[in-house]
Amino acid sequence: MGNREALIEGAKVCLREKGYTRTTARDIATAAGVSLAAIGYHFGSKDALLNEAMRQALGEWGDELGATMSAGPAADAVPAERFVATWALVVDTLANPASRALWTTQFEILSQGAHLPDLLQAVSAMQGEAREGLAALFGATDSTTDEATTQQVGSFLQALLLGVVALTMFNSEQAPRGEDLAASIQLLARKLGG
Repeated sequence: MGNREALIEGAKVCLREKGYTRTTARDIATAAGVSLAAIGYHFGSKDALLNEAMRQALGEWGDELGATMSAGPAADAVPAERFVATWALVVDTLANPASRALWTTQFEILSQGAHLPDLLQAVSAMQGEAREGLAALFGATDSTTDEATTQQVGSFLQALLLGVVALTMFNSEQAPRGEDLAASIQLLARKLGG
């Protein structure tokens, strides 16, 4: 592994252990086992390196989540059962320390967005693909669904996901479960005339 790759891996370790704003260039160089000057040479700045590491970590996490979810409910499962089972699998990923740390770092980025505009923009650019993945994961869309509908449904699921993860991190005992979400959505649909 070259210095560039070592720096990215070291930065990922630092993101998991310290978060974005508390990671120093020296922390990354130490974790990577390379000189401090290598950061400037390969990335120009610590922030550029952290942004790249965060982008890669989110992509890896998305791949891991997809693999975990593919072991979940069958595509032909009853929609309500698939919804509930998928939520349970998503929440279970928080038991993995690396996944939990990545969620924590994402919330840190959201809270510091005004101070991290480049990273916020990079993470935001990944959201369209994430919405498509969520819509498919929950069985809400398929290959015949138009792009606008896929994005709309994915945005709704993404909003639920962010909220459920935050609530679970605050207090897992009080966070809504898949059954709670399904019942609430059904109630809202009836109230809205759907």
